[in-house]
Amino acid sequence: MVQQKRYRFGRTNLKISRLVYGSLPLGPLQANVAPEEGGELIRHAIKLGVNVIDTAELYGTYRHIREGLKGVSQQPHIISKTHAATAVDARRHVERALNEMNVQKLDVLHIHGARLVNPFIDRAEVLAEMKSMQREGLVDYLGLSTHYICAVKQAAEHPDIDVIHPLINRDGMGILDGTPAEMAEAIAYAAKCDKGIYGMKALAGGNLIKEARECFRFVLNLPGMHALAIGMLSKEEIEGNYKLLTTGEAEATVWEQLEKRERQIQIMEQFCKGCGACIPACTNHGIFLENGKAKIIKEACILCGYCAAACPEFIIRVV
Repeated sequence: MVQQKRYRFGRTNLKISRLVYGSLPLGPLQANVAPEEGGELIRHAIKLGVNVIDTAELYGTYRHIREGLKGVSQQPHIISKTHAATAVDARRHVERALNEMNVQKLDVLHIHGARLVNPFIDRAEVLAEMKSMQREGLVDYLGLSTHYICAVKQAAEHPDIDVIHPLINRDGMGILDGTPAEMAEAIAYAAKCDKGIYGMKALAGGNLIKEARECFRFVLNLPGMHALAIGMLSKEEIEGNYKLLTTGEAEATVWEQLEKRERQIQIMEQFCKGCGACIPACTNHGIFLENGKAKIIKEACILCGYCAAACPEFIIRVV
């Protein structure tokens, strides 16, 4: 077993593993595995040494996490996100998270603001409610999840924000207002402001899978980057990623297999009614309508699955 290590996470009191279990692929937006199966994977990661689970109201993975927490001796830190636009919905999201995961509190709660240029203006009501829930002991720390460089900078200087979850990858896929170098600069600045930083989309949703080792190392070696959230669907992935992020080692035979995996987004066009609900949901402007059917711009797609969450017909899936 790889030696378990814990790292300082900004100004929080949390000590975290370098690998964060990203639960998005387990849920209905992507692989849609059974809660029991997903729970087994989460439990395997926890026993190996992963001590942070990342989820969100949108992901539909609370039951998977609840299953994963069964029988573990050391409870991991739970990070969730609310995409609510109102205080009422934000509280409802937190209450559902606590109930469905059967936990007493969230360690971190993010404003889920991938496409919010000014999150603390646009979600001022939500942030106020998050602070109320923090005072009530339902949430320990507050954060922001974003695809914008400008939002990372705002969060760095915001007195109520403890943790930032920015999109960053070597090629800059999904960054909405600049380059990887500019995002890296914003991340380093936020870390100097003593914020906890853990990255997302290091493989651009799987688009960079063929160079996964290089891409993971690129993000993790950025100044100020404390950890990396990675979605994982097999024990082999969990073990390979944990060893790579913890020791820097990567067994060639294991990674040659892992880097052969391919994922794609599918739209069942025969059932598409052309409502367009998926278009504004895409964080990377990668969907358009053609002849009354939704179409994907493959070069722009980062396989996040947010379009699937917005589809009223449930006909979009990352596979």
